[in-house]
Amino acid sequence: MRVPLLDLQLQYQTIQSEIEPVLLRVAQSQALILGKDTSDLEQTLATYCGAKFALGVSSGTDALLMALMALDLEPDDEVIMPTYSFFATAGVAARLRAKPVFVDSEPITLNINPDAIRAAITPRTKAIIPVHLYGQSAAMDEILAIGNEFGIPIIEDAAQAIGTHYRNGMAVGSMGLMGCFSFYPTKNLGAFGDAGLLTTNDETIYKKLRQMRDHGMEPRYYHKFVGGNFRMDAIQAAVLNVKFPHLDSWHQARQRNAKLYETLFCGRGLTQKTGKTSFDDANKVLLPAAIYQSSGVRNYHIYNQFIIRVERRDELREFLKSHDIGAEIYYPVPFHRQECFQYLNPVDADFPVANFAAATSLALPIFPELRTEQIHCVVEKISEFIRGK
Repeated sequence: MRVPLLDLQLQYQTIQSEIEPVLLRVAQSQALILGKDTSDLEQTLATYCGAKFALGVSSGTDALLMALMALDLEPDDEVIMPTYSFFATAGVAARLRAKPVFVDSEPITLNINPDAIRAAITPRTKAIIPVHLYGQSAAMDEILAIGNEFGIPIIEDAAQAIGTHYRNGMAVGSMGLMGCFSFYPTKNLGAFGDAGLLTTNDETIYKKLRQMRDHGMEPRYYHKFVGGNFRMDAIQAAVLNVKFPHLDSWHQARQRNAKLYETLFCGRGLTQKTGKTSFDDANKVLLPAAIYQSSGVRNYHIYNQFIIRVERRDELREFLKSHDIGAEIYYPVPFHRQECFQYLNPVDADFPVANFAAATSLALPIFPELRTEQIHCVVEKISEFIRGK
């Protein structure tokens, strides 16, 4: 049975009749940048994310870049972030000649470790970027408390987590000074190309970001500061406006799929617990730990990725591939091991949890249209691999 890691064509088929007229309308209008589609999206998503303001931009990476630009970083200012995440989080800081300061993950969710944040703060620290990894919120109570104690702004990297709620019921992207979202096509809410969003409750920051989005221009052809071309294409906004009403049902489908995985893995006796850098049983898998599940918070985890950890990860991935089952590694190389950051002289031993995660994590298919029999097939094949059948 073929089980792709993701099949966007299946999603498209369910909303084709809604999408295609909108694409034609935008094409016929030739109003292709920003415009009403973008402003409508901004209003919808500000409400959905529990923020006063939302700004549609060109990508999730540009959202992060703009957030740091809005802080007026100077060369060698420090930005604390997890070492285990997608590269954009570190890349945007380096592009601004700031110093990325990498810290380790905590072993349950693989999100940034708040204790490591505190230990990394110096007088040069100008921002902290927690990443809501894979669709589950970082420990925002602890992180916000640290930010408030030291007067350091928090920028939430919510690229994988639109619609995720924290244990206090607040949506990610509404708790820090700014929230950054990605609408890359593989996200739970994906565009037809690159697009992103910034959220904030600070009107002054919002006005600065809005001006920054269009080369820092206001009024036309007058520039008080240098911004960039961070504008959202109208066609991306139009597509996202069509997709948005389906988002919560897609979240729920991913959550049902995750629950079925859990039931099947547990039923076969394939699950285990782990310490920070080791397995209790090399012949079992560690499932995602949605630690806020029992709190009753809606969307405590929206499963942009369903990540297991397993001892013989690379061998398992090849085994699944040989049986036409998609699986991917997110992320095989933490920032501190990337060649481009060796000038920072990182000490590899400072990141045991991230190193362990990079060596053992594997994403399984979780997309909403996944069929029950496909999930059964994935678990059956993993069971065969582990038990050597």
